[in-house]
Amino acid sequence: MRRLTKATAVAGVAVLVLAAAGCGKNSDSEGDKPSAEGDNCVKADPDKKVGMAFDVGGRGDQSFNDSAAKGLDKAACDLGVTVQTAEAQDGEAESAREGRLQQLVDAGFNPVIAVGFAYSASVGKVAKANPEVNFAIVDDAVEGDNIANLLFAEEQGSFLVGAAAALKSESGNIGFVGGVETPLIKKFEVGYEAGAKAVNKDIKIQARYLTQPPDFSGFGDPAKGKTTAEGMFDAGADVVYHAAGGSGGGVFEAAAAAGKQAIGVDSDQALTADASVKDVIITSMLKNIDVAVFTYLDNVEKGDVPTGPTVYDLKVDGVGYSTTGGHIDDIVSKLDDYKKQIIDGTIKVPTS
Repeated sequence: MRRLTKATAVAGVAVLVLAAAGCGKNSDSEGDKPSAEGDNCVKADPDKKVGMAFDVGGRGDQSFNDSAAKGLDKAACDLGVTVQTAEAQDGEAESAREGRLQQLVDAGFNPVIAVGFAYSASVGKVAKANPEVNFAIVDDAVEGDNIANLLFAEEQGSFLVGAAAALKSESGNIGFVGGVETPLIKKFEVGYEAGAKAVNKDIKIQARYLTQPPDFSGFGDPAKGKTTAEGMFDAGADVVYHAAGGSGGGVFEAAAAAGKQAIGVDSDQALTADASVKDVIITSMLKNIDVAVFTYLDNVEKGDVPTGPTVYDLKVDGVGYSTTGGHIDDIVSKLDDYKKQIIDGTIKVPTS
Protein backbone atom coordinates (compact mmCIF):
# COMPACT_ATOMS: atom_id res chain seq x y z
CA MET A 1 0.00 0.00 0.00
CA ARG A 2 1.26 3.45 -0.82
CA ARG A 3 1.63 5.86 2.06
CA LEU A 4 1.87 9.65 1.89
CA THR A 5 5.21 10.93 3.15
CA LYS A 6 6.20 14.55 3.70
CA ALA A 7 9.41 16.25 4.68
CA THR A 8 8.94 19.42 6.64
CA ALA A 9 7.57 22.05 4.14
CA VAL A 10 10.09 19.27 3.51
CA ALA A 11 12.76 12.21 -30.00
CA GLY A 12 9.09 10.72 -31.46
CA VAL A 13 9.91 8.46 -28.63
CA ALA A 14 13.60 8.70 -27.82
CA VAL A 15 15.60 5.50 -27.82
CA LEU A 16 16.16 4.42 -24.26
CA VAL A 17 19.81 4.47 -23.26
CA LEU A 18 21.20 2.08 -20.68
CA ALA A 19 22.73 4.36 -18.08
CA ALA A 20 23.76 2.12 -15.21
CA ALA A 21 23.29 -1.29 -13.75
CA GLY A 22 24.11 -1.47 -10.08
CA CYS A 23 27.22 0.64 -10.56
CA GLY A 24 28.92 3.57 -8.94
CA LYS A 25 29.75 6.90 -10.50
CA ASN A 26 32.60 9.27 -11.08
CA SER A 27 32.36 13.04 -11.34
CA ASP A 28 34.28 14.93 -14.00
CA SER A 29 34.13 18.18 -15.94
CA GLU A 30 31.48 16.76 -18.24
CA GLY A 31 29.06 16.05 -15.42
CA ASP A 32 28.21 13.01 -13.35
CA LYS A 33 28.47 9.81 -15.33
CA PRO A 34 28.17 6.22 -14.13
CA SER A 35 31.46 4.40 -13.92
CA ALA A 36 31.85 0.95 -15.40
CA GLU A 37 32.23 -0.64 -11.99
CA GLY A 38 31.79 0.28 -8.36
CA ASP A 39 34.13 -1.37 -5.86
CA ASN A 40 31.65 -1.07 -3.00
CA CYS A 41 28.39 -1.30 -4.90
CA VAL A 42 25.57 -3.78 -4.40
CA LYS A 43 25.26 -6.27 -7.23
CA ALA A 44 22.60 -5.22 -9.72
CA ASP A 45 19.26 -6.99 -9.46
CA PRO A 46 17.68 -7.23 -12.93
CA ASP A 47 14.25 -7.52 -11.31
CA LYS A 48 14.57 -4.09 -9.64
CA LYS A 49 14.22 -1.73 -12.57
CA VAL A 50 14.08 2.06 -12.29
CA GLY A 51 13.44 4.34 -15.25
CA MET A 52 14.32 8.03 -15.45
CA ALA A 53 13.25 10.52 -18.12
CA PHE A 54 15.59 13.52 -18.24
CA ASP A 55 14.58 16.99 -19.34
CA VAL A 56 16.25 18.86 -22.22
CA GLY A 57 20.04 18.76 -21.82
CA GLY A 58 20.06 15.37 -20.16
CA ARG A 59 22.95 13.89 -18.25
CA GLY A 60 25.98 16.11 -18.60
CA ASP A 61 24.21 19.48 -18.26
CA GLN A 62 26.29 20.13 -15.09
CA SER A 63 23.12 21.35 -13.41
CA PHE A 64 19.54 20.16 -13.00
CA ASN A 65 19.63 16.83 -14.83
CA ASP A 66 23.03 15.92 -13.43
CA SER A 67 21.76 16.41 -9.88
CA ALA A 68 18.93 13.95 -10.57
CA ALA A 69 21.39 11.55 -12.23
CA LYS A 70 23.59 11.66 -9.14
CA GLY A 71 20.70 10.36 -7.01
CA LEU A 72 19.93 7.67 -9.57
CA ASP A 73 23.58 6.57 -9.64
CA LYS A 74 23.63 6.34 -5.86
CA ALA A 75 20.53 4.14 -5.94
CA ALA A 76 22.15 1.92 -8.57
CA CYS A 77 25.18 1.50 -6.35
CA ASP A 78 23.64 1.37 -2.87
CA LEU A 79 20.37 -0.40 -3.65
CA GLY A 80 21.43 -2.55 -6.59
CA VAL A 81 18.71 -1.33 -8.91
CA THR A 82 19.05 -1.59 -12.67
CA VAL A 83 18.37 1.76 -14.30
CA GLN A 84 17.53 3.00 -17.74
CA THR A 85 17.23 6.60 -18.91
CA ALA A 86 15.86 8.61 -21.80
CA GLU A 87 16.22 12.28 -22.67
CA ALA A 88 13.87 14.98 -23.93
CA GLN A 89 14.68 16.84 -27.14
CA ASP A 90 14.31 20.53 -27.95
CA GLY A 91 10.95 21.38 -29.44
CA GLU A 92 9.44 17.92 -29.15
CA ALA A 93 5.69 17.36 -29.04
CA GLU A 94 3.88 16.40 -25.86
CA SER A 95 3.24 13.01 -27.43
CA ALA A 96 6.99 12.37 -27.40
CA ARG A 97 7.14 12.85 -23.63
CA GLU A 98 4.14 10.58 -23.15
CA GLY A 99 5.69 7.98 -25.42
CA ARG A 100 9.00 8.12 -23.59
CA LEU A 101 7.35 7.43 -20.24
CA GLN A 102 5.14 4.70 -21.67
CA GLN A 103 8.13 3.02 -23.30
CA LEU A 104 9.84 2.82 -19.91
CA VAL A 105 6.67 1.30 -18.46
CA ASP A 106 6.37 -1.18 -21.32
CA ALA A 107 9.99 -2.22 -20.76
CA GLY A 108 9.13 -3.18 -17.18
CA PHE A 109 10.59 -0.20 -15.33
CA ASN A 110 8.83 0.61 -12.05
CA PRO A 111 9.11 3.19 -10.60
CA VAL A 112 9.55 5.79 -13.33
CA ILE A 113 10.93 9.23 -12.45
CA ALA A 114 10.33 12.28 -14.65
CA VAL A 115 12.83 15.10 -14.25
CA GLY A 116 11.25 18.52 -14.67
CA PHE A 117 7.89 20.26 -14.75
CA ALA A 118 7.71 19.92 -18.54
CA TYR A 119 6.64 16.31 -17.92
CA SER A 120 3.64 17.32 -15.80
CA ALA A 121 0.87 16.62 -18.30
CA SER A 122 2.55 13.45 -19.54
CA VAL A 123 3.05 12.03 -16.05
CA GLY A 124 -0.58 12.68 -15.18
CA LYS A 125 -1.80 10.91 -18.31
CA VAL A 126 0.60 7.94 -18.31
CA ALA A 127 0.26 7.36 -14.55
CA LYS A 128 -3.51 7.24 -14.87
CA ALA A 129 -3.23 4.71 -17.69
CA ASN A 130 -0.81 2.55 -15.66
CA PRO A 131 -2.12 2.50 -12.07
CA GLU A 132 0.09 -0.46 -11.16
CA VAL A 133 3.26 1.57 -11.84
CA ASN A 134 4.73 4.09 -9.40
CA PHE A 135 5.76 7.50 -10.75
CA ALA A 136 7.66 10.47 -9.35
CA ILE A 137 8.06 13.91 -10.87
CA VAL A 138 10.63 16.51 -9.92
CA ASP A 139 9.44 20.11 -9.64
CA ASP A 140 5.69 19.90 -9.99
CA ALA A 141 2.63 18.76 -8.08
CA VAL A 142 0.73 16.30 -10.23
CA GLU A 143 -2.21 14.59 -8.57
CA GLY A 144 -2.55 10.83 -8.69
CA ASP A 145 -2.66 7.89 -6.31
CA ASN A 146 0.55 6.53 -7.83
CA ILE A 147 2.48 9.81 -8.20
CA ALA A 148 5.06 11.32 -5.84
CA ASN A 149 5.88 15.03 -6.19
CA LEU A 150 9.49 15.93 -5.34
CA LEU A 151 9.39 19.68 -4.66
CA PHE A 152 11.89 22.27 -3.43
CA ALA A 153 11.92 25.67 -1.75
CA GLU A 154 14.02 27.23 -4.52
CA GLU A 155 13.15 30.70 -3.33
CA GLN A 156 14.90 30.06 0.00
CA GLY A 157 18.20 28.97 -1.53
CA SER A 158 17.95 31.79 -4.06
CA PHE A 159 17.48 34.30 -1.24
CA LEU A 160 20.84 33.26 0.18
CA VAL A 161 22.73 33.58 -3.11
CA GLY A 162 20.95 36.87 -3.75
CA ALA A 163 22.31 38.12 -0.44
CA ALA A 164 25.74 36.84 -1.48
CA ALA A 165 25.51 38.68 -4.79
CA ALA A 166 24.64 41.94 -3.07
CA LEU A 167 27.38 41.53 -0.48
CA LYS A 168 29.97 40.85 -3.19
CA SER A 169 28.80 43.44 -5.71
CA GLU A 170 30.92 46.56 -5.96
CA SER A 171 28.72 48.29 -8.54
CA GLY A 172 25.38 47.85 -6.78
CA ASN A 173 24.12 46.24 -9.99
CA ILE A 174 23.49 42.50 -10.37
CA GLY A 175 21.68 40.23 -12.81
CA PHE A 176 19.44 37.18 -13.10
CA VAL A 177 19.16 34.95 -16.19
CA GLY A 178 16.21 32.54 -16.25
CA GLY A 179 16.02 29.74 -18.78
CA VAL A 180 12.26 29.79 -19.42
CA GLU A 181 9.76 32.19 -17.85
CA THR A 182 7.59 29.80 -15.84
CA PRO A 183 6.17 30.03 -12.29
CA LEU A 184 8.92 27.67 -11.10
CA ILE A 185 11.80 29.76 -12.45
CA LYS A 186 10.11 32.93 -11.19
CA LYS A 187 10.59 31.47 -7.69
CA PHE A 188 14.34 31.60 -8.27
CA GLU A 189 14.17 35.20 -9.47
CA VAL A 190 11.89 36.43 -6.68
CA GLY A 191 13.94 34.76 -3.96
CA TYR A 192 17.18 36.14 -5.43
CA GLU A 193 15.79 39.66 -5.55
CA ALA A 194 14.49 39.42 -1.97
CA GLY A 195 17.89 38.28 -0.68
CA ALA A 196 19.74 41.02 -2.55
CA LYS A 197 17.37 43.72 -1.30
CA ALA A 198 17.68 42.45 2.27
CA VAL A 199 21.34 43.47 2.00
CA ASN A 200 20.92 46.60 -0.12
CA LYS A 201 17.40 47.92 -0.66
CA ASP A 202 18.63 50.21 -3.44
CA ILE A 203 20.46 47.55 -5.46
CA LYS A 204 19.72 47.39 -9.20
CA ILE A 205 18.68 43.96 -10.43
CA GLN A 206 18.52 43.14 -14.15
CA ALA A 207 16.37 40.11 -15.01
CA ARG A 208 15.98 38.38 -18.38
CA TYR A 209 14.48 35.10 -19.61
CA LEU A 210 15.88 33.24 -22.60
CA THR A 211 12.60 31.77 -23.91
CA GLN A 212 8.89 31.65 -23.19
CA PRO A 213 6.78 28.47 -22.87
CA PRO A 214 6.15 26.26 -24.74
CA ASP A 215 9.68 26.84 -26.02
CA PHE A 216 11.92 25.16 -23.43
CA SER A 217 15.14 25.54 -25.41
CA GLY A 218 16.16 28.22 -22.93
CA PHE A 219 17.43 25.44 -20.70
CA GLY A 220 19.88 24.21 -23.33
CA ASP A 221 21.19 27.22 -25.25
CA PRO A 222 24.60 28.35 -23.91
CA ALA A 223 25.03 30.84 -26.78
CA LYS A 224 21.86 32.67 -25.83
CA GLY A 225 22.85 32.54 -22.15
CA LYS A 226 26.19 34.11 -23.01
CA THR A 227 24.68 36.91 -25.10
CA THR A 228 22.13 37.74 -22.41
CA ALA A 229 24.73 37.86 -19.65
CA GLU A 230 27.04 39.96 -21.82
CA GLY A 231 24.29 42.55 -22.08
CA MET A 232 23.94 42.64 -18.31
CA PHE A 233 27.67 43.06 -17.73
CA ASP A 234 27.77 45.78 -20.36
CA ALA A 235 24.94 47.51 -18.47
CA GLY A 236 26.90 47.56 -15.22
CA ALA A 237 26.20 44.27 -13.49
CA ASP A 238 29.18 42.64 -11.79
CA VAL A 239 27.46 39.46 -10.51
CA VAL A 240 24.94 37.38 -12.53
CA TYR A 241 22.96 34.40 -11.21
CA HIS A 242 21.46 31.92 -13.66
CA ALA A 243 18.61 29.46 -13.33
CA ALA A 244 18.90 28.25 -16.89
CA GLY A 245 20.19 24.69 -16.88
CA GLY A 246 22.73 24.03 -19.62
CA SER A 247 22.48 27.65 -20.81
CA GLY A 248 24.34 28.64 -17.66
CA GLY A 249 27.61 27.64 -19.28
CA GLY A 250 27.26 30.67 -21.52
CA VAL A 251 26.69 32.91 -18.50
CA PHE A 252 29.96 31.68 -17.03
CA GLU A 253 31.79 32.35 -20.30
CA ALA A 254 30.45 35.90 -20.38
CA ALA A 255 31.53 36.50 -16.78
CA ALA A 256 35.04 35.22 -17.48
CA ALA A 257 35.39 37.39 -20.58
CA ALA A 258 34.17 40.48 -18.71
CA GLY A 259 36.26 39.86 -15.60
CA LYS A 260 33.06 39.66 -13.54
CA GLN A 261 31.42 37.06 -11.29
CA ALA A 262 28.64 34.48 -11.65
CA ILE A 263 26.47 32.27 -9.50
CA GLY A 264 25.54 28.72 -10.49
CA VAL A 265 22.43 26.70 -9.78
CA ASP A 266 21.20 23.24 -8.75
CA SER A 267 24.66 21.62 -8.48
CA ASP A 268 27.95 22.98 -7.11
CA GLN A 269 28.95 24.25 -10.53
CA ALA A 270 32.42 25.36 -9.49
CA LEU A 271 33.16 21.63 -9.32
CA THR A 272 31.68 20.72 -12.70
CA ALA A 273 32.19 23.73 -14.98
CA ASP A 274 35.00 23.98 -17.51
CA ALA A 275 38.33 24.88 -15.95
CA SER A 276 38.41 28.12 -17.95
CA VAL A 277 35.35 29.51 -16.16
CA LYS A 278 35.05 27.83 -12.78
CA ASP A 279 36.99 30.58 -10.99
CA VAL A 280 34.28 33.14 -11.78
CA ILE A 281 31.62 31.05 -9.97
CA ILE A 282 31.55 32.51 -6.46
CA THR A 283 28.78 30.19 -5.23
CA SER A 284 25.91 28.04 -6.49
CA MET A 285 22.37 27.70 -5.24
CA LEU A 286 22.25 24.04 -4.30
CA LYS A 287 19.06 22.18 -5.07
CA ASN A 288 19.63 18.68 -3.79
CA ILE A 289 17.59 16.76 -6.32
CA ASP A 290 19.93 13.82 -5.81
CA VAL A 291 18.82 13.58 -2.18
CA ALA A 292 15.15 13.67 -3.16
CA VAL A 293 15.59 11.03 -5.88
CA PHE A 294 17.58 8.66 -3.68
CA THR A 295 15.23 9.11 -0.70
CA TYR A 296 12.25 8.32 -2.91
CA LEU A 297 13.89 5.16 -4.31
CA ASP A 298 15.08 4.08 -0.88
CA ASN A 299 11.50 4.33 0.42
CA VAL A 300 10.24 2.34 -2.57
CA GLU A 301 12.88 -0.30 -1.84
CA LYS A 302 11.59 -0.52 1.74
CA GLY A 303 8.04 -1.01 0.51
CA ASP A 304 6.88 2.41 1.71
CA VAL A 305 6.06 4.00 -1.65
CA PRO A 306 5.65 7.78 -1.30
CA THR A 307 2.81 9.63 -3.00
CA GLY A 308 1.82 13.26 -2.97
CA PRO A 309 4.08 16.24 -2.23
CA THR A 310 7.36 16.21 -0.34
CA VAL A 311 8.98 19.64 -0.08
CA TYR A 312 12.72 19.91 0.49
CA ASP A 313 13.58 23.26 2.10
CA LEU A 314 16.40 24.88 4.09
CA LYS A 315 15.32 23.14 7.28
CA VAL A 316 16.06 19.72 5.81
CA ASP A 317 18.98 20.91 3.64
CA GLY A 318 16.94 20.44 0.51
CA VAL A 319 18.39 23.72 -0.77
CA GLY A 320 21.41 25.78 0.21
CA TYR A 321 24.56 27.34 -1.20
CA SER A 322 28.10 26.19 -1.99
CA THR A 323 31.43 27.54 -0.77
CA THR A 324 33.80 25.89 -3.25
CA GLY A 325 36.71 28.14 -4.16
CA GLY A 326 36.56 30.20 -0.97
CA HIS A 327 35.11 33.24 -2.76
CA ILE A 328 32.43 33.83 -0.12
CA ASP A 329 34.24 32.62 3.00
CA ASP A 330 34.19 36.17 4.38
CA ILE A 331 30.38 36.39 4.26
CA VAL A 332 29.37 32.86 5.30
CA SER A 333 28.44 33.99 8.81
CA LYS A 334 26.08 36.61 7.36
CA LEU A 335 24.50 34.10 4.99
CA ASP A 336 24.05 31.58 7.77
CA ASP A 337 22.34 34.23 9.87
CA TYR A 338 19.87 34.79 7.03
CA LYS A 339 19.42 31.03 6.78
CA LYS A 340 18.60 30.80 10.47
CA GLN A 341 16.05 33.60 10.16
CA ILE A 342 14.35 31.87 7.24
CA ILE A 343 14.18 28.57 9.09
CA ASP A 344 12.74 30.11 12.25
CA GLY A 345 10.23 32.17 10.29
CA THR A 346 11.64 35.60 11.02
CA ILE A 347 12.18 36.05 7.28
CA LYS A 348 9.41 34.85 4.99
CA VAL A 349 10.74 34.53 1.46
CA PRO A 350 8.21 35.37 -1.29
CA THR A 351 7.55 32.92 -4.12
CA SER A 352 5.88 35.21 -6.62
